[in-house]
Amino acid sequence: MTIESEHDLVKLMKIGRICGLTVQYIARHLEPGITTRELDRLGADFLEKHGARSAPIVTYKFPGATCISINDEVAHGIPGDRVVQAGDMVNIDVSAELEGYFADTGASFIVPPIDPVKQRLCDFTRVALDKAIDVARSGSPINVIGKAIESEAKRGGYSLIRELGGHGIGRGLHEEPRNIPNFYHPKARFPLHEGLVMTIEPFLCMGKGKIYTDRDGWTLKTIDGTFAAQYEHTIVITKDRPILVTAI
Repeated sequence: MTIESEHDLVKLMKIGRICGLTVQYIARHLEPGITTRELDRLGADFLEKHGARSAPIVTYKFPGATCISINDEVAHGIPGDRVVQAGDMVNIDVSAELEGYFADTGASFIVPPIDPVKQRLCDFTRVALDKAIDVARSGSPINVIGKAIESEAKRGGYSLIRELGGHGIGRGLHEEPRNIPNFYHPKARFPLHEGLVMTIEPFLCMGKGKIYTDRDGWTLKTIDGTFAAQYEHTIVITKDRPILVTAI
C-alpha cells in the first residue's frame, strides 16, 4: 500500500510496534528445553493481549501464530514439539494484523553458548538489512536494495537465499511489489515512491544458498544443511531514510 494519510501511518506504526514487541517477548523466553510450540503460544497470547491477529493464520491458515525456524530451517518453520537446544540459531518471524493494517518483522537469535561463527553470520545479515534500508529512498530503483544486500553478503563470504525477498505490505500481508530481490537484478527498475509500505528481509547463508520445502509443506530448509540468518523490518519509503514501522 501507499500511505495516504496520517491515519494510515498511525495505524501502521501501532501494529508495527506490536509485531516488534512480540519478537522481543518470544526471544526473552528462548532457552534450552522449551519447544517451538511453547514459544509460539507465548507469541499468540501476546498478540491477542494487544488485540492483534496472526497474519499467517488470517492470510494462509498457517499452522501457527508465528514462524519459528531453527538452524537449517530458513523460514516458515511450523511450531511444534521440537525442543530448542543450547547453541541453536532460532529465527522468529512475526507478522500480524490490527484494524485492517499489517506489519511484518523478524530476527535471528543464538541460544547460548554463542558460537562466533554463527554470530558473525547474524552480524553480517543485520548489517545487510541496515545498509539496504539506508539506500531505500523515493526515486531510486528497487534494485538498489538487492545491490546493498548482495554487496554485504559478498564482503562476508556468504551466499544469498535468492528465492526469498521482501514484499509490499499494508492492507494485506503480501502486496505489490510482490518480490523485492535480495540480490542485484539489473531489470528490477520499479521506482520506489514516497509512502510505499514494504519489507526488507535479507537471508544470508553459510552454504550454497539453495533451499527446498520440507515434507510438512511449509518449512523451507537449506539443501546442504547449513545455517541461514534473517532480519526484517517493515518500512515506509520517504525522500530521506525510511520510517521503520517495526523498530523498537
